[in-house]
Amino acid sequence: MGTIAENIISAKVGKKVAPGDIVITPVDVAMAQDGTGPLAVKKISDLGVKKLAKPGSCIFFIDHATPAPRAELSSSHKILRNFSKKFGMKLSEVGEGICHELLVENYVNPGDIVVGADSHTCTSGALGAFATGMGSTDIAVAMSLGKTWLRVPETFRIDVDGKFRKGVYAKDLILSVIGKIGADGANYMALEFCGDTIKKMSMDSKFTLTNMAVEAGAKTGLIATDETTKKFMKKYGRVKNFKIIKADKNAKYEKTIKFDAEKIGPVVAAPHTVDNVKKISRVEGTKINQVFIGTCTNGRLEDLHIAAKILKGKKVHPDVRLIVGPASKKVYLDAISDGTMQILTNSGAFILGPGCGPCVGIHQGVLADNEVCLSTANRNFKGRMGNPNAEIYLASPATAAASAITGKITDPRRFI
Repeated sequence: MGTIAENIISAKVGKKVAPGDIVITPVDVAMAQDGTGPLAVKKISDLGVKKLAKPGSCIFFIDHATPAPRAELSSSHKILRNFSKKFGMKLSEVGEGICHELLVENYVNPGDIVVGADSHTCTSGALGAFATGMGSTDIAVAMSLGKTWLRVPETFRIDVDGKFRKGVYAKDLILSVIGKIGADGANYMALEFCGDTIKKMSMDSKFTLTNMAVEAGAKTGLIATDETTKKFMKKYGRVKNFKIIKADKNAKYEKTIKFDAEKIGPVVAAPHTVDNVKKISRVEGTKINQVFIGTCTNGRLEDLHIAAKILKGKKVHPDVRLIVGPASKKVYLDAISDGTMQILTNSGAFILGPGCGPCVGIHQGVLADNEVCLSTANRNFKGRMGNPNAEIYLASPATAAASAITGKITDPRRFI
């Protein structure tokens, strides 16, 4: 009678669990990034821990400020490098890519419990893993002991059927979901994405959905595993770890919310909250200064292909800076080998190395006063990209590419 979240946790703790139960569960993967890792290191030291429970399953990612733009950030990187060597844990270095993309490419398997000192750790839920963000102190404990405590969440079933219309993508769907639920409408819930539309999605699209579950306040986002998942696992050399993860037919949900994919059009999240979602017709024509295509939400190969298809043979508007950041080294190399990067570069895009880039406003694209950015990221909070006097709109890679050409927010269907 369990949801996906309940079934994963039940299997891990060896007993049937229900929403509201407090459990102590083994952890399969624990991670932190360069913004949160140094505090985890300090907490581990404060605890007097001499040995991590499972160092091979602990990872530090240097991805948020790469290469380091300031001395203090470079010093933070040094802390992670030294600690990783001392304790025998894994370290993902500058240029490897964003933690959430690298987790799904290299580390996470269906049925895993994954905890990370980053709120978008929920991305891995598209692989049928219970993946959730925690504070640095909780991650320090998880790394030290190999386990953590959880309250088993209730689950919202997000049921999506029908076929997307031209110019509509996974980003439009998840923004529509958040717009309907609200930024705090699913606090500490699991969002379970179901329906024919979800089953037909690529893994890249599914990762976009689970990545943004936290923007509705959710503890995690989850999708049942299937043949698409299995092919993804095979591509990344982990097919032996594939297994079916799904909800029981008689699972009980806190709420079921239905969406008709055919009724969803291109949307944007307007400043300064992710749930401030508007049909593109309401904001079309808004002048922009910068477009950013990338991040852990939409920096995958499929996203770059969507943008390149629109930008091929065209030029970025002279008043717009188009920044592109691939989510991982593999995405970067694949986009080079298939000609995608050449198309984007010829259009006038500036290509960053794999990493978070301007998303958190540390470097590589900080906005000026009164500037407007259209981004494929997951957050548009005031000051998110380094300047509280600027504005951020969120949209799909297609909308971003179309807008980069015209210099204003533009319905991508004009170019498709």
